[in-house]
Amino acid sequence: QVQLVESGGGLVQPGGSLRLSCAASGSIFSINPMGWYRQAPGKQRELVAHITSGGNTKYVESVKGRFTISRDNAKNTVYLQMNSLKPEDTAVYYCYINIVGSTYWGQGTQVTVSS
Repeated sequence: QVQLVESGGGLVQPGGSLRLSCAASGSIFSINPMGWYRQAPGKQRELVAHITSGGNTKYVESVKGRFTISRDNAKNTVYLQMNSLKPEDTAVYYCYINIVGSTYWGQGTQVTVSS
């Protein structure tokens, strides 16, 4: 079994920063693709950022230049550094890991950007 535990969410003002962390544990025996989705009220779930086992990254257009995804392979942990936050970034953020054709999800962490 695989478990993903997220942390780092919270309430910040526009222009502020947050760093989300997601630690994977369990039956993980190699480096796997990981990333972050988000779900805002009344909105479709969208892929925010993805990082491959080789460290290549991709982002949804709306966060390019503001968010950075990274990983620590020794810790099976993926991070999302979020800078210059906007109210439209408000959402529940879910991390994921892809293992042998299956996707495992974190519990979600709330990010609220408001003054």
